[in-house]
Amino acid sequence: MANVLDTSKRAQILSMLVEGMSMRSVSRITGVSINTVSKLLVDAGNACAEYHDNTVRGVKAERVQCDEIWSFVAAKAKNVKGMKTPVDGAGDAWTWTAIDADSKLIISYLVGGRGASYAGEFMDDVASRLANRVQLTTDGHKAYLNVVEGAFGADVDYAQLVKIYGTDPDGVRGRYSPAECTGIKKTEITGDPDRDHINTSYVERMNLNIRMSNRRFTRLTNAFSKKVDNHLHMLSLYFVHYNFCRMHKSLRMSPAMAAGVSDTLRDMDWIVGLIDARAPKPGPRGAYKKRSE
Repeated sequence: MANVLDTSKRAQILSMLVEGMSMRSVSRITGVSINTVSKLLVDAGNACAEYHDNTVRGVKAERVQCDEIWSFVAAKAKNVKGMKTPVDGAGDAWTWTAIDADSKLIISYLVGGRGASYAGEFMDDVASRLANRVQLTTDGHKAYLNVVEGAFGADVDYAQLVKIYGTDPDGVRGRYSPAECTGIKKTEITGDPDRDHINTSYVERMNLNIRMSNRRFTRLTNAFSKKVDNHLHMLSLYFVHYNFCRMHKSLRMSPAMAAGVSDTLRDMDWIVGLIDARAPKPGPRGAYKKRSE
């Protein structure tokens, strides 16, 4: 254990990562090798994914909003065929998220494609983590229509909100500036959703947080993820930090506390503790394997 960084140094590195710094920037500032930063991210991602899976269950929510945010791994989908060195998982990487509109807790997340199979896996996971009937709102993505019924049956009040965009008259907007929203369409799909609460504002704001706080989601740079595993590790770290360690400004507590999942505001040292709890325990000093004769 002598070669392991101390808790404060590891907490510093992880804090930099969740605030949007790249691994190489973290390496330069902290004086720690890039391999050490990379390994710490893997360890933190695995520990956080396990903690989220075990802890964020039985959530007593009333209103849940779902959406997807785009990024890519190694290369954009159109450029994957031309890659000199193929990479597993290269191409578009969609992050599916479900948020409790009241506590702001991230209930579930999934990284993958945007098709029906991923939509079904995601919605099954959302349903498994809820303790009661909820009002569910998504955008108009067609993949949701069948999978929501498959995951919840009739035990959900489900609606879709579709935003209608117009064309910009003076043509000055760029590729990454959406056209002006000229209206919305609310469609009730299942059950009896309250029309006043059919919206996706909170999950869309969460998408903005993800893009601003994760260097891997920054557009028009070379900071995109080179491995899909690291993409997922970073998101696992980010979501556990957001749920359990970050004081929500309007709630005056963490989302996990507001949702009743936790009774304590955690910190990054606690996440380092999750890593250490999963690490293999060292054997007794001087232990050796007896050679077979």
